[in-house]
Amino acid sequence: MNVIRHNEPGFAGRLKDLAAASSLFDKTIEERTRAILEAVHTRRDAALLEFTERFDGAKLAPDQLSVTKAELLNSALRADEDLKKAIEVSSKNIELFSRKSLRKNWSAKNAQGATVGEKFDPFQRVGIYIPGGTAPLVSTALMTIVLARVAGCPEIVVCTPCNASGEVNPALLYAVRTAGATEIYRLGGAQAIAAMAYGTETIRHVQKVFGPGNAYVVAAKRLLFGHVAIDLLPGPSEILVLADDSADPRFAAADLLAQAEHGSGHERVWLVTTSAKLITAVQKEIKAQLPKLSRREFIERALRNNGWLILVKSLEDGVALVNQLAPEHCEVMTKKPPETAKGIVTAGAIFLGGYSPTVLGDYVAGPSHTLPTGGAGASFAGLTVDQFQRRTSVVEYNVASLKKSLKPLQKFAEVEGLDAHGRSAAIRLEKKGK
Repeated sequence: MNVIRHNEPGFAGRLKDLAAASSLFDKTIEERTRAILEAVHTRRDAALLEFTERFDGAKLAPDQLSVTKAELLNSALRADEDLKKAIEVSSKNIELFSRKSLRKNWSAKNAQGATVGEKFDPFQRVGIYIPGGTAPLVSTALMTIVLARVAGCPEIVVCTPCNASGEVNPALLYAVRTAGATEIYRLGGAQAIAAMAYGTETIRHVQKVFGPGNAYVVAAKRLLFGHVAIDLLPGPSEILVLADDSADPRFAAADLLAQAEHGSGHERVWLVTTSAKLITAVQKEIKAQLPKLSRREFIERALRNNGWLILVKSLEDGVALVNQLAPEHCEVMTKKPPETAKGIVTAGAIFLGGYSPTVLGDYVAGPSHTLPTGGAGASFAGLTVDQFQRRTSVVEYNVASLKKSLKPLQKFAEVEGLDAHGRSAAIRLEKKGK
């Protein structure tokens, strides 16, 4: 891993460069993604089949894009009891958290006595992307689809990549079906996002797209904003461990390694600490733990490209750096974690203390693990159930409340030079025949 120390020359400049780096705005990725989106927009199913063969190695016909009922039944038969129990545990926690987060209709009287309020309806057709590739993310199916189901979305469309034989991981299929998906397509990458946004002969377009993905998936979501609503920009995984000398180096090292193993090469991991001894100890732990891990090559690439051990002068400086980097996951391993975390305002999720590893949030804690990455946390929050709800304001006046509102209303219309605006209200208070 790369090491930066506050007492070395150029420290501030290196931190600035570190914060600026993001796969969200990689020009090469954006150009390639634009070409994929344009192809799907113009050639529709034909482009989807071409990209599936090119990127996944599967040669499919249009009627093979959709996952069949037989495949779903087979996935249920192949799922072992431990998997079923794990999915049940996680789903219950996610559903509990989501139901607490649902927005509820409300109404009130304004100053003139009119009834005003909001109503919240589920989006009628949503699209959810579930990454596959080297790590079929069974947990992501739950962390997205369950929220859509709790919100009451009647049509939940899922896209996830297949292998060269055209098969989707059966454990993932079982989770997708159990969570509540109504349509499932064996389709990955930026082309899947384009299909859900534009629609094709096989896949009808959706109102909003959700879910994490690689740098190309995130670029597609960003470029398609406006053609379709999107949730946030959840890309390659990130973790920042903010620690003082009380932190256990074994825990910190294990958590850095865990988030580096996804495999895209764009993962980012940081240890930010006031303790030089901790940096040395974490380096030793990484060397000791890494050889035992099955995805060592992926981890080594991520640590080499975007792994940083950063020595800061104070915890206050550490918190400031956290807010500058806006990490997806932020673990706080200090003497007083809740106190330290009060100043953290851009992290996707915060994990307090040595016994709250990020993996709990990944799998079973309850909040969705679909979180902003690449610095997007400064502007976006993580995925919540209310993002599956469409907000509508509701206004109801009667004659009395309209009369009380007419004078200020007409003044606004006069100042803005929009006399038809004022007239549209005044005509309702005139006697008929005038």
